[in-house]
Amino acid sequence: MFPERTFCNPLSRREMLLRTACGFGAFAFRGLNPGNMQGRETLSSPPGLAKRVLFLYMDGGVSQVDSFDPKPKLDAEHGQPIPLEVPRTQFDDVGTLLKSPWAFRPGGESGIPVSDLFPNIRDRVDDLAVIRSMTSQFPEHTFANYFLHTGTGFQGRPSMGAWWSYGLGTENQNLPGYIVLDGGLIPPGGLDCFGSGFLPAENQATVLQSSGSLIPNIQPLDSEDIQNRKLDLVRSLDGVGMVSGPRVEASIANQEKAFRMQAALPQVADISGESDTVKKMYGLESDFEPERIYGTQCLLARRLLEQGVRFVQLTCPAIGALDRWDQHTDLKDGHAKNARAVDRPIAALLDDLKGTGLWEDTLVVWTGEFGRTPMAQGSDGRDHNPHGFSMWMAGAGVKKGVVVGETDEYGYFVVDKPFEIHDLHATMLHLMGVDHKRLTYRFDSRDMRLTDVHGHVIKEVLES
Repeated sequence: MFPERTFCNPLSRREMLLRTACGFGAFAFRGLNPGNMQGRETLSSPPGLAKRVLFLYMDGGVSQVDSFDPKPKLDAEHGQPIPLEVPRTQFDDVGTLLKSPWAFRPGGESGIPVSDLFPNIRDRVDDLAVIRSMTSQFPEHTFANYFLHTGTGFQGRPSMGAWWSYGLGTENQNLPGYIVLDGGLIPPGGLDCFGSGFLPAENQATVLQSSGSLIPNIQPLDSEDIQNRKLDLVRSLDGVGMVSGPRVEASIANQEKAFRMQAALPQVADISGESDTVKKMYGLESDFEPERIYGTQCLLARRLLEQGVRFVQLTCPAIGALDRWDQHTDLKDGHAKNARAVDRPIAALLDDLKGTGLWEDTLVVWTGEFGRTPMAQGSDGRDHNPHGFSMWMAGAGVKKGVVVGETDEYGYFVVDKPFEIHDLHATMLHLMGVDHKRLTYRFDSRDMRLTDVHGHVIKEVLES
């Protein structure tokens, strides 16, 4: 290799750098094209049943006694004081028992009752595992949101999507591993709900808009020649006294990802090629704008999942002056509008996952950060309830048409099979083939994990 040398002495560091300097460009090219020469991605599929997660986040707290947990006692004792000792609520305004404004009807062959809030999801209830015994440690939105998303009630920890991105990467090197589709409402707690915390910065969520340009300025304004000249300038500046470290490396990785996304993302965002039947199925022709927004989110989510994005989360659309699902007053109007926005699009998405072959290896999770009280706040609202609420899971490895857990006869406290957010996270990771106790990251002299020192897999929702 080096004919001028007659001895096989090792090269000094200075000699090695001098003789291989021209080869460093190949490393840069390799970074922009991380797949191997046969076009396969470097990351293999995870060993579990699920390859990807779709997280349908119902920001604000859906009322369990008005959706998936019917309580005849509320009908029978409507307007009476609740005959239980209850803890102080968020706003300390404990009214009388409030019956649900919606009737519950059995759905599918399983006969699982779902309220008239969700008639389309009710028609697909045979595909769901409904958990009626979820609990949270926090009764306030911001802390509960951090807890749901990061496994701790404090700001600054990695979100679950960041853990997925860190542990499993993405199946498409041209797109991020963790994407949040913003329907117009960033939850209390802000973007830290989707952050990377102490994990490498490239694992934080990429937040995309659900209409217009998914990412502002994704299309380059300069010609290719000017863009290359700018990149050459940046490279030259990087070589002058650049300080290395995790943040610098993350910045470089993000810039490289952004370069690749310029070509990949606009193609995913272009839904013009979808059939009119599919668009109508998702509600894109609806006269209710929030339904159109959420329908677009659901359709984009399916397209992102098809492209190998590991974790896709949807947020709720803005609906006038409504504060998400957080109906402390005017429960009937608020919950009805929120449900109208999401019910048909979610049902369409479940059907579409089946039709496109994604169902068997996609895990779908639907939940808010907590539930609501069975007694009224004032006369027509419900306060926060972290002591017992409902959620559901579907898709890869999840039992179909089952109900797990139980709350008391008023729907306030869990009385059978109580689960907490750590258990949900452990179960989601299990379905991806990951032991939640072993997915760790060394930080602050401790091996950190999403479930901390808690969490058990909810075996009752597993197919086997």
